[in-house]
Amino acid sequence: MDKLRLNFILLMVTISDTAKTKLLNLMAEDNSASKFVRVGVNSGGCSGLSYDLKFEKEMTENDKLFENNGINLIVDDKSYLYLVGTTLNYSGGLNGKGFVFENPNASRTCGCGESFSL
Repeated sequence: MDKLRLNFILLMVTISDTAKTKLLNLMAEDNSASKFVRVGVNSGGCSGLSYDLKFEKEMTENDKLFENNGINLIVDDKSYLYLVGTTLNYSGGLNGKGFVFENPNASRTCGCGESFSL
């Protein structure tokens, strides 16, 4: 694999198989004709920054588009810097937390896993 391609793979946000399945199910239930899953970072939460996940019909000019595991994922420029190398996973079941961000850039996360700091 050439070096350029390897760098692209390392920089993207990855969607696990369990997250893919859950996202596709939620998009089908939503019936809003959403084409994209938006992942973002906002100020707030116990650790200073919180994750945001929602469905979108349109992209903006400040978005980066990734196709991973069959999902069209959009990330705005600011959030992308915080999410480089992150894996979006889903943990279901009785003790599951729902969507989980496995972010190698986070130096600290809160107990609920919904916020982080660098």
